Amino acid sequence: MVDLSIPLLVAGAALPDLVDKPAAMVGIVDLYQSAGHSLLLLVVGFAVVFLRREWTPLWLGWASHLLLDAAHMLLNGRADDILFLAWPAIEHTPAVDLPPIAFFQHYLGTPSFYAEFVVWGLLGYVLIADGE
Repeated sequence: MVDLSIPLLVAGAALPDLVDKPAAMVGIVDLYQSAGHSLLLLVVGFAVVFLRREWTPLWLGWASHLLLDAAHMLLNGRADDILFLAWPAIEHTPAVDLPPIAFFQHYLGTPSFYAEFVVWGLLGYVLIADGE
């Protein structure tokens, strides 16, 4: 049985953005979703997990990030933008190609913003209720 370490799950969930956002900001890549958001690298990561089971929580966090990014795009009517998962085989320019702060401003008021707001609210409730 693999221990699902919360710190490794959280690190894995943050990993795609920790790789891709700085790389795009300094001009290494043109997209804010590239290597860290690629299914190709996720598959390579799975091979590592197959050999080193203690990395399973990191991989699960990473996979959940990609899944939720894709769900966010579908929820906001941007199904074509899930092509980011095929990087580098397919280089796709997203419909909303904004730097992080401008994207956040655009994100406010979208359907997935409200869905995320509910999820974070429920998580907060569970954490508070669990602490009693």
